[in-house]
Amino acid sequence: MDPETGVLVLAATPIGRVADAPPRLAEELATADVVAAEDTRRLKRLTTDLGVSVTGRVVSYFEGNESARTPVLLEALLNGERVLLVTDAGMPSVSDPGYRLVAAAVENDVLVTAVPGPSAVLTALAVSGLPVDRFCFEGFLPRKAGERSRRLASLAKEERTMVFFEAPHRTEAALAAMAEALGADRPGAVCRELTKTHEEVRRGPLAELAAWAAEGIRGEVTIVVAGAVPSADIGSDPDSLRAAVAELEGEGVSRKEAIVEVARLAGVPKREVYNLVHGAPS
Repeated sequence: MDPETGVLVLAATPIGRVADAPPRLAEELATADVVAAEDTRRLKRLTTDLGVSVTGRVVSYFEGNESARTPVLLEALLNGERVLLVTDAGMPSVSDPGYRLVAAAVENDVLVTAVPGPSAVLTALAVSGLPVDRFCFEGFLPRKAGERSRRLASLAKEERTMVFFEAPHRTEAALAAMAEALGADRPGAVCRELTKTHEEVRRGPLAELAAWAAEGIRGEVTIVVAGAVPSADIGSDPDSLRAAVAELEGEGVSRKEAIVEVARLAGVPKREVYNLVHGAPS
């Protein structure tokens, strides 16, 4: 890195309670040469709540001006200035402005660092109750129904837990599309207003979650969906079916969900697998 260039700092901001702000955020806000904010009004509220006075230049940096403003901020970095990037909530670049500036900084050998902190992606994943050992972030689904369906169809065999962002008024449609593409019984969780006063986490099969969302929901929404059970050759004999259910249960899948998935993979009726597992006559 050129010792005479500046530093780009990506700073996480609270997704709800201001008390969750990283301790270093106040220091960076007070000392940065330039503060690039997705919404300067929200920045003002944040600094007021934190009791911080910004001494550097404040510029807006949002989706509408990201392309035009990136070269300006890059010039500041190349002139040795410390540029702090903050978005409305969570981590810059994660479904928020930031990627273009980071890419430009890296290309020009400018140091890029971060103030880690709140993230709706990781928070929702952690509280969902779904497997967290492997996951992927899919951001916002396409708004158009056809494009959304195609995207979800491409994820039908994804074995990792999936995390999505969604607007509250599109949550019902998104969950219904997920139920159709991924399976009505696929486990999911809708995390609403995370870390805020009216925080709510609703867990259940996708079809049930879609029916619940039909009543209308408000606030910031993050959806977590279980990955597909790895495909495997499952015999249809009783011992193989029982063993397959037991294996899935051992991986943390509920018995009900394991029975549904084994029946699907083996191509046999759910009732047959249920009766075998519970010792009832077929």
